[in-house]
Amino acid sequence: MKRSGAASGIWEEIRRILLIVLASVVMAVNMKSFVSAGGLFPGGFNGLTLLIQRSAEQFFGIALPFTVINLLLNAIPAVISFKTIGKKFTLYSCLMIMLTSIFTDLIPGSPLTNDILLICIFGGIVNGFAISLCLMGRATSGGTDFIAVSLSERLNIDAWNYILLGNVLMLLVAGFLFGWDKALYSIIFQFASTQIVQGLNRRYKKNTLFIISEHTEEIYRVIVAITNHGGTMFKGTGLYENEPRNMIYSVISNDEVKEVTRRVRQIDPKAFINVIRTDQLSGRFYQRPND
Repeated sequence: MKRSGAASGIWEEIRRILLIVLASVVMAVNMKSFVSAGGLFPGGFNGLTLLIQRSAEQFFGIALPFTVINLLLNAIPAVISFKTIGKKFTLYSCLMIMLTSIFTDLIPGSPLTNDILLICIFGGIVNGFAISLCLMGRATSGGTDFIAVSLSERLNIDAWNYILLGNVLMLLVAGFLFGWDKALYSIIFQFASTQIVQGLNRRYKKNTLFIISEHTEEIYRVIVAITNHGGTMFKGTGLYENEPRNMIYSVISNDEVKEVTRRVRQIDPKAFINVIRTDQLSGRFYQRPND
């Protein structure tokens, strides 16, 4: 059992690293293809880095390296994340930041299209996909993503729309300096990216389970083992057959629903399972640590 647990832990770490490397490559390619070709600002600290780069080049004639600026900007949120979210989470996020910065400097620019609307829509989709890959590896792409995860952990909410508003403010500054057309297109880019992240990142979404079965004790143990959440059993009467029925009520994370329902079906193929999206929850709710 110990060997199996150790092997599982090693595989999990390898999986996280592979996801982070893939995410950094996708994000860097997106920066050098869609973002650079359209002259867009992607939002977040990557966008702020580009804003500083372009400002220095246009107003002072100085070419600043992306890596140095990006690492300096991410230093403070990284320290805060290290103290509030987790050590491994922060270290993996720093790995993501470094790899993205290095790949962005090394990968040559290769624009796929010159249509600005296609650039901002598909560039935003690819950017959101890269961030989602990173979140699946329990890390962030840095900057405002640190803030989004920190708010989500502390307040148990989906904070990405709040980050979108912050990015819009930064893009308005970019519009004032470099022209409103690029800034407005960049807002479309950021909106598309945020929607992809919200669609793929299910960590802070919750579902309520109502399970009617004759094997409630076994099902409850499965729920606890998989999710670390409890449950409540209700006793009632099935009106169609006028027979006693037991129902388990439990709230779990969205990304745990598939595994729980699969295991419930193994225990009781005849179980009646009702899954309801939970938009608001008040009270104690266990959230798996990012570390």
